[in-house]
Amino acid sequence: MPNLPDPILVLYNTPSGTQSKDRTFRFAESEAGVMEEVRAVCESLQRQGMPALPVGLGKLEELPGVLFRHSARIAFNLVENFSDRLIDHALVPAVCRAMGAETTGCDTPCQIMAQDKWNTRQILTGAGLTCPDAVLARPGDPLPDIGDGLWIVKPAASDGSEGIDEDSVVRGRDSALASAVRRIHEHMRQPAIVERMVGDREINVSLLQMGQTVEVLPLAEIDFSAFGPERPRIVGYKAKWIADSFEYRHTNRILPAPLDDGLAREIRTAALAAWRALGCRDYARVDFRVSSGERRVYVLEVNPNPDISPSAGFAAALSAAGIGFDQFIRALLDNAAERLPASLPAEAMERKLCLSQRHGQLHIRYVTAADRDQVLSLLTQPVFFRADELRVAREVLDDSIREGPGGDYQSFVVEDQGDVVGWICFGPTPCTVSTYDIYWIAVARERQRQGIGRAMIEFAESRIRERGGRTAVVETSGRADYEATRVFYLRSGYRETARIPDFYAPGDDKIIFVKNL
Repeated sequence: MPNLPDPILVLYNTPSGTQSKDRTFRFAESEAGVMEEVRAVCESLQRQGMPALPVGLGKLEELPGVLFRHSARIAFNLVENFSDRLIDHALVPAVCRAMGAETTGCDTPCQIMAQDKWNTRQILTGAGLTCPDAVLARPGDPLPDIGDGLWIVKPAASDGSEGIDEDSVVRGRDSALASAVRRIHEHMRQPAIVERMVGDREINVSLLQMGQTVEVLPLAEIDFSAFGPERPRIVGYKAKWIADSFEYRHTNRILPAPLDDGLAREIRTAALAAWRALGCRDYARVDFRVSSGERRVYVLEVNPNPDISPSAGFAAALSAAGIGFDQFIRALLDNAAERLPASLPAEAMERKLCLSQRHGQLHIRYVTAADRDQVLSLLTQPVFFRADELRVAREVLDDSIREGPGGDYQSFVVEDQGDVVGWICFGPTPCTVSTYDIYWIAVARERQRQGIGRAMIEFAESRIRERGGRTAVVETSGRADYEATRVFYLRSGYRETARIPDFYAPGDDKIIFVKNL
């Protein structure tokens, strides 16, 4: 079992209340469902003594800054979608790897392929698996000419049964076909897959990678026995997310599925073949339709990031297999740790912080001896530092350079195109448990009021949290020329907790600011 670096970053997409422009489809429930997963994962990490840092992302562009600030090497990836661009969520593993971190779950190529349901069909059939007959209806194309019988119209690039309801099931030459296709085109703004309704049973197969072994968990069947002939036997959006709906209440899972040995073996074999065809890793789910009369097995789709919340089907399959949720979480983290390179390339170690387009590309890194003169120059720019204060700062700086990253003084500089434009130093407070002092922070005069100070203090706080720190303390002067400094700390979430009159000199109070992390 590999040693896990900490903290574990838990990444998720922040719910955006996504809906179609005329409210035909609304998916707030499926988006909010990710928070149940976040809570379950964080609680599991806590039970196992591993610090967790849950971070919500509104868009992919936020990810590099998050990785930089938190310096995490393993991210538990629960990002399922971003509302602005469908494909961006699949890029999370690649962005993490580019910055020296590894993620749990399926990799970027697998997620990109699985996002395109039509492309997935081609891959699966190319691997010798059977999918239902289907045609792709792109926006602007003529309505496809399909045969009689029942068909289901599905969005080509959405998950969680979004866009699927009772009106999605139509007859081939019925006017409802045009309406169902148009709904997908106009309200979900993507192609529609018109797929033949096959089989009378739906089977969900959860798969889990533990080390080099992929285990097929006990098969689950959706119980449609309460559905009358007027209801299509499908797992639509209501069945998955709308708790007070008939569909939700009457699509319980039967686990293990009542299948004879031969049919169960065929489904397990097909699930493993689908896993390999799309290049899955860690965990995934494959959904099947089965025709009882013909005993034919059809692959519906491969889900590379299924819901793993405690009430979802994957957790139920784990339980049926005798695998605890904590054991599952640990297995995913162990897999991710094994994928980490033994050492990171220099460019990954020097992660970039882009504060804004006009600030250019900034780096935060450990201070070195080569930075000494530039840091001291920063400290002499504010005219209000006394000579004795500068002497103390120089001693702290020299100690941090001499001791390096392993010392008590954690000293970092912000670099812009070779120039040091900021310095921060912090470390554990002696004779305390999990309390840290932020000793010094300085920004070049010409770069002040550009967010560099805020970025540095947030960086320091994240490093303190990673080391188990619970409180950050700042001590500063009460003199009038420190007014901007005090306002900065207040705006950064610190509160004034004490004032010692005449501490530094007559008329120069010490003010203590504290922030609970």
